[in-house]
Amino acid sequence: MTTNAPRPEILRYTAFSSSPEGGNPAGVVLDATGLDDGDMLAIAAELGYSESAFLTAPPAGLGGEAGRAYTIRYFSPKAEVPFCGHATIATAVALAGRTGPGELVFATRAGTVPVAVTVEGGAVRATLTSVVPHTEAIADADLAEALAALDWPAADLDPAFPPRVAFAGARHLVLAAATRARLADLAYDFARLEALMHRLDLTTVQLVWRESATVFHVRDPFPVGGVVEDPATGAAAAAFGAYARELGLVPEDAVLTLHQGEDLGRPGELTVTLRAGDPRVHVSGTGARIGSTTRD
Repeated sequence: MTTNAPRPEILRYTAFSSSPEGGNPAGVVLDATGLDDGDMLAIAAELGYSESAFLTAPPAGLGGEAGRAYTIRYFSPKAEVPFCGHATIATAVALAGRTGPGELVFATRAGTVPVAVTVEGGAVRATLTSVVPHTEAIADADLAEALAALDWPAADLDPAFPPRVAFAGARHLVLAAATRARLADLAYDFARLEALMHRLDLTTVQLVWRESATVFHVRDPFPVGGVVEDPATGAAAAAFGAYARELGLVPEDAVLTLHQGEDLGRPGELTVTLRAGDPRVHVSGTGARIGSTTRD
């Protein structure tokens, strides 16, 4: 640490799985008071998870109950990111162990994100509500570069799902595979995709395959975070929900199930809820503690 203050308590939780062996692990620091940006980045890099979350006092006017509202920041091993869904879910599950279920409010760089925490069948479940999402087109040259970096022929894309950049707190390029085999075969050019993603300000590439009307399998390369692949990606799930609704691929009222992490041996399940008249996207999942607390 850059000060003489003791190292904070560092928790490890997985999100979008009730098993520590599934879902996406995140570091969680429930009291990051006194840590500067370099400290947080160093902790995230040491943990090596795709993101870690750091809580401090809420800004004035955020709202929420006392002790249930926070500022939250997210760091990958390489950089800060504006919003991270799985680390938000992990943090909410960790907080539930201290303060019980209920409503939480987080101030993120992307905006205010409420989270509802419940207990269902003995499992803690958290549901985040995204900021207002949007989608935008991707230039033909940028799409061609993305496909070249992935080594995906354009003919392997599902023509029913047009490539788009989708945002629900962070930017993700959505590409749909025509087959499950195409999705399973992921061996990409790390440096080439990273360079494109930096240029387009992308957090991940959201690769999807549609199993049925409301069930999808997804994968998320994350080279800009220093991670080859993110095992379960709540921010991308929210962005995908907005994308699918905006393009009329799902109804305005819909509950989508996203399976992620199977190809990495860390299966997780993300639930995406869309509500007519509500532009936001709701992403929910369970969580579980991993191992023990870390201190200096």
